[in-house]
Amino acid sequence: MPETTKPLFHTSATDDVLAILRTTASGLESAEAARRLARDGPNRLPEPPRRPAILRFVAQFHSVLIYVLIGAAGVTAVLQHWVDTGVILAVVLVNAVIGYVQEGRAENAMDAIRGMLALRSAVLRDGRRMTVDAAELVPGDIVLVRAGDRVPADLRLTEARSLRVEEAILTGESVPVDKGTAPVEAEAVLGDRSSMMFSGTLAAAGSGRGVVVATGIDTEIGQISGMLSEVETLTTPLVRQMDIFAKWLTVFILLVAGSLLIYGHFVGNLAFADLFMAVVGLSVAAIPEGLPAVLSITLAVGVQAMARRNTIVRRLPAIETLGAVSVICSDKTGTLTRNEMMATTLVAAEHLYSVDGQGYAPEGAVKWREADAHPDEHVVLMEFARTAGLCNDAMLNGSPDGWRVEGDPMEGALMALAGKITKEGAEPFRFWSRTDAIAFDAAHRYMATLHHDHEGHARIHVKGAPEEVLAMCADQRAPEGGNEELDPAHWHGMVEELAADGQRVIAVATRAVPQEHVVLNTADLDGKLTLIGLIGLIDPPRVEVIDAVAECDRAGIRVKMITGDHAATARAVAERIGLMNPRQVLNGTDIEAMDDAALTEAAIEIDIFARTSPAHKLRLVKALQSQGLIVAMTGDGVNDAPALKRADAGIAMGQKGSEAAKDAAEFVLADDNFASIVAAVREGRTVYDNITKVISWTLPTNAGEGLTIVVALFAGLSLPITAVQILWVNLITAVTLGLSLAFEPTETGTMCRPPRKRDQPILTGALAWQIVFASTLFLCAVFGIFFYATEAGYSLELAQTMAMNMLVVLEIFYLFFIRNIHGTSLTWSAARGTPVVWVCLLTVIAAQFAITYLPALQSIFGTDPVPLTDGMLIVSVGALVFALLETEKQMRLVFARKGQPDTN
Repeated sequence: MPETTKPLFHTSATDDVLAILRTTASGLESAEAARRLARDGPNRLPEPPRRPAILRFVAQFHSVLIYVLIGAAGVTAVLQHWVDTGVILAVVLVNAVIGYVQEGRAENAMDAIRGMLALRSAVLRDGRRMTVDAAELVPGDIVLVRAGDRVPADLRLTEARSLRVEEAILTGESVPVDKGTAPVEAEAVLGDRSSMMFSGTLAAAGSGRGVVVATGIDTEIGQISGMLSEVETLTTPLVRQMDIFAKWLTVFILLVAGSLLIYGHFVGNLAFADLFMAVVGLSVAAIPEGLPAVLSITLAVGVQAMARRNTIVRRLPAIETLGAVSVICSDKTGTLTRNEMMATTLVAAEHLYSVDGQGYAPEGAVKWREADAHPDEHVVLMEFARTAGLCNDAMLNGSPDGWRVEGDPMEGALMALAGKITKEGAEPFRFWSRTDAIAFDAAHRYMATLHHDHEGHARIHVKGAPEEVLAMCADQRAPEGGNEELDPAHWHGMVEELAADGQRVIAVATRAVPQEHVVLNTADLDGKLTLIGLIGLIDPPRVEVIDAVAECDRAGIRVKMITGDHAATARAVAERIGLMNPRQVLNGTDIEAMDDAALTEAAIEIDIFARTSPAHKLRLVKALQSQGLIVAMTGDGVNDAPALKRADAGIAMGQKGSEAAKDAAEFVLADDNFASIVAAVREGRTVYDNITKVISWTLPTNAGEGLTIVVALFAGLSLPITAVQILWVNLITAVTLGLSLAFEPTETGTMCRPPRKRDQPILTGALAWQIVFASTLFLCAVFGIFFYATEAGYSLELAQTMAMNMLVVLEIFYLFFIRNIHGTSLTWSAARGTPVVWVCLLTVIAAQFAITYLPALQSIFGTDPVPLTDGMLIVSVGALVFALLETEKQMRLVFARKGQPDTN
């Protein structure tokens, strides 16, 4: 759009803006929108500049260990130990390449997640409502906005109903501002342009629609380069903690290495060149330089695994929390149920109607006493249809795959009901025009509209929670068509009856007003409506939810349903999905009457909370957390944001959720399915397990490598493994065996363990003992093989070659031990491994055979060929160490199980 036209939008009348943009109030044609998209480009901000690949590669050399190695290469070059120099530089180069690849993979993981979180917007195209990616918006599109939506482009408002927008991202003003359609002065500053909505801001209340006037870089936010988001670093508190730990451990090891250098040279009178290489080998062996990088890869794999299970991670630290969740508080509609609503029952004053049909198709019969009921004979049916079709923001779209709803599923079911009654398909009452509306809000739980037709009629239509609508009614529609005294007891009884059958119940009411009545206020409703009746809708539970709830029960996770629906409806669904305590229900009014202590006690025992508001959700989260429970909370509305923020793991609905809810949550559920939440918890436990495995493999193996050199130097013995060989072992195993643990699948029994404590340190006493026990066994095995070879009269080169291969074999066996850290490793499934493990294992074996038996590599690494019988001995010793480790683990597991309370 030409720059000169931009200032005109907030000052011009809406008709003039539409004319300038060559569009209409019913939107663009799809073909024209495609042409404009090709001309103007996608509606997205340019990505922030990434570091050039060469700078990313150079940055991999910025670490203490690399500086030590480069310095060591310089010293060995001065000493003319060219082989040592070449090996050290090769280690430095390979380490940099691995770091570069890992960083790129981490960035790619975050890019993929950002793509899955792409904003979607409701627009009018070809005169119909549809949902498109915000990137496809073009100037001239008509966009529909409701409370909780993120504004996808700069819009000139054409309609606004109680619309308020948070613009702090642009203006710094924290209080939402009122919006309207009236033009403002040309000199108005950004915060005073009430006729405009700007890309990136958030609708806080009300609803409206506007025409797109600027997209992408032409928007107001696009002009502010500083607002462009940076690439998120793939890290969590645990990874940062391990990074700091690795740095301090590096400092400690370097101090130890320096002390050994001084001790060996001045006390042990060892040759400086040999001693220096030994100290370099110690530094490389003991420093876990690759640990933070491998942990980042583990996170990247976990993030992508969750995405495949339809759970999008927005804030990475929450991954650590997810594995510790002990309570899941879930919405009912769309999460535990299919969110495919269909009206099945109509309740009038003295008639009960049943509704046939399939899905959202506006086709089917309405029956009374098993016979078709016609609107000509049952006048109240047309009133049901009129309120269902007009007090509605959804649209039905037919496709070869069936009928789909654009908008709220419940409203889609009501639109289908209107079509069934009127026989006018997906657009009944098209000659009525909406003049004003009161949007649905969780605070008042109803929606009201004011419509006029071309014959002088004007009517208010209301739908909402039965208790709210009944409170606003003065009378009820009589069977013969007039009005009669309202009978609240009858209606409340019918609500209970429908809800007990698992139906979601809404009430509909109406009021005729004079034709000149064009503004709708709450004063027009209170005590002035006529009740038409009740509509019962069904939303069957998701089949997979039943298994998911059972899995939560086995995992020690309590599932609690928090819904705005009637208590009986919630109870019926709870029984079908197998909640632990499906009979007791706490209503919103009960919650309000309880103090915090009473609510805390009830929240622990009760699993169903009905007729709740977002404020009740927040109190329930606090009550559960006060008992030390780790709470996951689902939400979709703008008012759910406080509860989502307060929860330990806030989970927003990706399909029906508002942008406000997504912004407040740590996770977004792409399919709004409770089973995906449970899958995410399982993946969260797996990620934490794999991080634990990486640490549990890295620290003992590094300690074992380092201790062989330390003991030899202090004991005045020949090194069982040369410094160059230590460099090789550290390089070949760290980049293969250690990294393979990042790809480990979920262990059997992962969801049969109780949740871990959130504050449980990863470096526990058990892990410290394991480091000591495993490194001691490594030390004994390596020196045992070395002494065996020297006692047998083998050359020093062959003895060192056997010790080096012993160390590699031990690390391979230890990998299979660590893979099943919570169970037994002595099963076929445990031994079978994974494709990644076997690729890494074969790589290590091939590399070891190469340096052991290829003459060219023998001269570089100082190795001799190992006889077959001695090779078999090395493998047998590795198997013995594995058996010792596994026996000790099983003893620990037995004692741990004996210490757990009996839950049966």
